[in-house]
This record gives sequence, structure tokens and C-alpha cells, in this order.
Amino acid sequence: MTLKTKVSLSFVFLSGIILVLGGLGAFYLNQLAEDSKAILKDNYISLEFVSNMQKALTTLDDPDALTDFETNLKKQESNVTEVGEGEPTQAVRREFTRLRAGATDTPTINRIRQHLFAIDDVNRQAIISKSKIAEQTAKDALLWLGSIGTFCFLIVFSFVINIPSYIAGPIRELTRGIKQITSRNFEERLHIRSSDEFGELARSFNSMAQKLYEFEHSNVAKLLFEKKRIDTLVEIMSEGIIGLDERRRILFINPVAERLLGVERQKLIGQYAPDVATSNDLFRSLIQDIMVEPDLASTPLVAQSPLAETGSGLLKIYDPGQNGKGKECYYNKEIHAVKVTPTGENQAVNAGYVIVLLNITSYKELDLAKTNFIATVSHELKTPISAIKMSLKLLTDKRLGSLNSEQQEMVTHVEENTDRLLRLTGELMNMAQVESGQIQLQIQAADPAELVQVATNALKTQAEQKQIQFKLTIPTSLPAVKADSDKASWVLINFLSNAVRHSPDQSSIDITVKQVEEQVEFTVRDYGPGLREEHRERVFDRYFKAPGLNGPFSGTGLGLAISREFIQSMGGKIGLHPDVTPGAEFYFRLAKA
Repeated sequence: MTLKTKVSLSFVFLSGIILVLGGLGAFYLNQLAEDSKAILKDNYISLEFVSNMQKALTTLDDPDALTDFETNLKKQESNVTEVGEGEPTQAVRREFTRLRAGATDTPTINRIRQHLFAIDDVNRQAIISKSKIAEQTAKDALLWLGSIGTFCFLIVFSFVINIPSYIAGPIRELTRGIKQITSRNFEERLHIRSSDEFGELARSFNSMAQKLYEFEHSNVAKLLFEKKRIDTLVEIMSEGIIGLDERRRILFINPVAERLLGVERQKLIGQYAPDVATSNDLFRSLIQDIMVEPDLASTPLVAQSPLAETGSGLLKIYDPGQNGKGKECYYNKEIHAVKVTPTGENQAVNAGYVIVLLNITSYKELDLAKTNFIATVSHELKTPISAIKMSLKLLTDKRLGSLNSEQQEMVTHVEENTDRLLRLTGELMNMAQVESGQIQLQIQAADPAELVQVATNALKTQAEQKQIQFKLTIPTSLPAVKADSDKASWVLINFLSNAVRHSPDQSSIDITVKQVEEQVEFTVRDYGPGLREEHRERVFDRYFKAPGLNGPFSGTGLGLAISREFIQSMGGKIGLHPDVTPGAEFYFRLAKA
């Protein structure tokens, strides 16, 4: 039987109880009404007729007395309802006939009164008898209504107690089962034994739980196998790998990272990373980028933290090696924040971090070898180039003889190329210093105007050859800057050299020096073809030669890269104003002394 049928039958049964109680009450109320009506109609009216006739007998002197008596007598004759009431009524009629015939003696009147008393007595006895019958009817009605009402109340009370629990019980059981399934307890079952919808629901739920249980256990082996596969891959990788959870507790460490840290990983796994960092300098440098607040012990890093998705850094670490032959190695540190989207949700949450140490020792050694080679070659080339310049200077000395025009032109051409080679070797030596990290700076207070003066004097001849004018804007109230004068002047000379090279003849170059907050900004602006939009972001990269708007490449691609390293080493900032047209405007800023 379905739940709908059961509920419907319950309501039908309750409706039947209401109908039974209502019908029984209506039946007994009707009985009481009939009994009361019989008393009023049969007996009370007769008593009233008798009373009227007795009053008429007392007023026989009244001419209407006999008429009233006869009228009430006729009514009584038509209302004879009780046993023994007819004979007195007939006797009253006979005696009343004699009374009308003129027999008004006292015995006749007394006989009429006796017969009226007899009628009165019969009706009074009938009233008492019918009152007892009505009283018994009321008692029977109270008994039956009370009994049946109590029985119906017990049935309804049973319905009130059982029906809600019958409906709510399975729902409560189903809710509990769903919570267990949500908690991945797939062994949970519903024990509802019924043939209605609840029973069907329980069977469907149990079937679902069984399939989930089978699915869970059928995938556990696969999951374990995949975990072992990933663990094996992590173990055999040549990079050092450290995994942290979202609360920065160590989850795993591969052998390479264990060897570099110099601590057994069994002692590290499960530990809070900052606690380990207090006793291990290398580990402290590895996790410093993911520690937003050093005192924070348990709060996971949220998405609004300053940590980017991936951080990097170069570290020099001593690797003891697997065979005990250790050496200094170079590692590139990469920090990857792990983001996962939980099932049923749309927002990704932080699930931890993976620190990867990439071994770039071989590349670093090759880079150092290249840097040393460039530095050595550049240094060795400076001596013969200087000798060539000296020879060229002697050739132009008129004391050794005059040169004809063709010879002079060839000497000038050789001198220009010699200067170019000398400038190139100087840039290569500077780049070797930059790449080896051996930039030697002598930071001291420097006058911005003197730096500009040194740079303009160095480029004065080249500017005059193209009839280019330097326009200087240098306030007299500028403060001194903290800089290496030679390196800062070199950067300005490089800016001016590029500007002179790309400026058209008979143009101008603006050189502006101004104070910007706590720094002094040096700006060089030319009115040449400028840079293409796609080349502006790469113009400071090493060996990048940016073509002008007219197409040809120029320079070695080292000058601006070296300039950036020099300025950044002095704690300054260098860049290009992108919204300047025509031409280009380069700048660098140095802190006030």
C-alpha cells in the first residue's frame, strides 16, 4: 500500500468518526426534543384546559363562564392522549350538560371538579413518567456519546502520535544516512521495512550507497597505485622538491632536497616549516617568500597575500653529492602555489606549495666560462687597439711627414673603427663585470651638473659633426646624488651616444635634470624616429638590438643592458617614457645624497 493511500484512508477514517459522533449526537438530541414536545403537547395543554375550566366554575355568575368552560372542554376532548384520561373527560361532559340544563346545585359542581381533578392527576402522572423517560434518554445519550467519544479520542490521539512519527521517522533516518554518505561513510544503510514510498526510497538509497562503496573501493587501489607512481617520480627527479600543505607543514621531501638540507626527511615530514627554518639557514631562505607574517603559526596563506603564483631565486648551495665528493652548485628556486577547486564549488582555494630547486650548475659554469673568456679577450684586445691608436696618432703628426688627402681619409676611417673596437671592448669588459657580479662601485656624493658636463663634453665632437645642439635644463638648486661618478657618467654618455646616433642632422637633444621626491631624475630626449611599440619593453635586454622606425639595426645591444645594471647597483631606477613622440626619452633616477 502506498503512502498516499495510507494517508487518504486515515483521513477517511477520521471523517467517519466525525460523522458517527455527529449522527449519534443528532439522534439523541432529536429524541430529547420529541420527549419534550410530547410533554408540552399531550399533558401540559391538558392541564391548562383543566385549570381554565376550574376557573370558569368559580365564576358561574359571569355570563361567559359557561361558554369558556365549554370551549376548554371541547379542546380537552380533542386532546385526550393518556390512558384513563377519556373516562373523566366524558364524565365532565355529562355533568356539564346537566349544569347547562339548570342543575347548578353544589353536588353537580363538586362532581365536575372531581372529574377535572382526575384529568389533572392523569396528566401530571404522565408528565412525571415522560420526564423520567427524557431523563433516561439524556443519560443514554451522555453514556453513548462519552463512550464513543472516548474511543474516538483514543483513536485520534493514536493517529496524532503515530502518523507524524511514521512520516518524520523515515525522513530523519534518510537525513542521517545522507550525512553519513556526505562524510564518505559508504557503509551506511537505511533500515526501513515498509512497502510504501519510504520503503522504496530506502531501497534506492541502499543501492546507491552500495554502488558508491564499490566505486570507492574499486578506485582505492588505483589511487594508491597512482600515488606510488607520483612518489616514485618525485624520488627519482634530479631537482630538489619540497611539498608543503596550506598551513605550511612539510608533506614530502625528495632525496635531493634531503641531501642539500643535510637533515633526514623522516625528521622533517609533518613539521611546521617555520619551526624547521629556525635551525636550518637553507630552509629559511627557501620558505621566506611564502611566509607572509613570521609570527603566524596556523593561519593558511589567503589569496590576497603578496605571494605570486610562482616565485624564483638563484641560490648557491654546497651539495655533498651521492659519492661524498661535494662541490658548490647553483640552484634556481621556484615556488609554486597549488590551487584546487573543491568538488561542487567554483572558487579555487589554496592547497599548499611546492618548492623546486633546479640544478643549473652546468649552465652557470658555462656562463662563467663565457664571461671569463669575454673579459680576458676584451682585456687582451685593449693593448693592441691602444697601440693602433698610438700609431694612428703618430701618422697624423706632421713632424713625421704630411699625408695626402686619400691617406688622411684612410687614417680617419681606421681611427673611427679603432674607436669603435675600443668602445666595444669596453662594453664587453663592463658586461663581464655585470655578469660575474664584480661591479666595483665607489658611491659618494656627486653633483648632477658635473655628471651632465662630463657626458656632453664626451659627445661634443660627434654632436658638432651632425650640427646637433644640446639643450640643458638643470636647476641650480638640485641636491647632490649618491652615485659612482664614472658609472653614472658612462650611463649618460650611452644615452647621449644613442640619441646622437638616431637624431637627424641640425636637430636638438634635450637633457633635463629635476628632483622627483627623494630622487633626482636625469632625462635624455631626442627627436629621431624613435622606437617601435613592440620593442620598447625589450630595449634593456642584453644583446637586443632594437631597429628604429626606419628599419636598420644599430649598436651592440649591450649599452642599455649595462646601464640598467649600473643604475640598479647604485640603488636607482632606469627606464623609458613610452608616451613620448617623436623620438625617444630615456631616464634614470638616483637617490639624494
